[in-house]
Amino acid sequence: MTLLAGRGLGIGWRPEIHSYVAGLPGLRWCEVIAESAQHSVPAGLDSLIARGVAVVAHGTRLSLGGAEPLQPGRVAGLAKAAELLGSPLVSEHIAYVRADGTEAGHLLPIPRSRDALDVLVDNVKQVQAELPVPIALEPIAALLEWPNQQFTEPQFLTELLDRTNAYLLLDIANLYANARNHGRDTLAELAELPLDRVAYCHVAGGSESAGLYHDTHTDPTPPEVLELVATVARRASPPAMMLERDGNYPPAVELTAELDSIADAAGWDRIT
Repeated sequence: MTLLAGRGLGIGWRPEIHSYVAGLPGLRWCEVIAESAQHSVPAGLDSLIARGVAVVAHGTRLSLGGAEPLQPGRVAGLAKAAELLGSPLVSEHIAYVRADGTEAGHLLPIPRSRDALDVLVDNVKQVQAELPVPIALEPIAALLEWPNQQFTEPQFLTELLDRTNAYLLLDIANLYANARNHGRDTLAELAELPLDRVAYCHVAGGSESAGLYHDTHTDPTPPEVLELVATVARRASPPAMMLERDGNYPPAVELTAELDSIADAAGWDRIT
């Protein structure tokens, strides 16, 4: 994998922490929500681009797994964000966010069935035809699963990537959350995933509530996820990884400590 080869550790760029991110001396790449960059480069991000920091546009609203036709304006928006940011690739979720004209406001899981896979493959190919760069697809953390699944998640992902030639955005926190909530073996699933197709990885924190582990992106990365980071770094040709934080931002010293813990787990130099 060469799309972000050698870029090491990154961070999700958010307006609330743009000054902190701009001050990271070893930062070589970051990710930005694509829907915030479809008309112009967000203020504060332009200086990072100018100093050679790669920026990946990360989409959240295409609804690739939905049965309804893709909305052309949203596909065009993702392509435009990639152009404005000079992204080496873009990413989106394996999920649906709307049905019968209703927006869920959340990433919803699709069934791992043959029919759903066919729809997803068709939608991904439609998007690829409009994009100026490759796409990486991210499996989501799902609190509930559809009954009577026809594929395991690694089987589903492998066929999806084979049929579309897309890349995998491996969210290590999602892998941990799904294993914990659905009784899966994280290491066994990791061994079956097509790690040779990983473009980059997300790392994030969560919390438990009512017996379920929620992938919040507002809590510190737990030790179990850091252990998986170390495992992925050992098993795969070292993929780029990034801290994904979307709220409840801690003081700079705590954010720095979290970034350092990810770098240490992966065996990399710290970016702080």
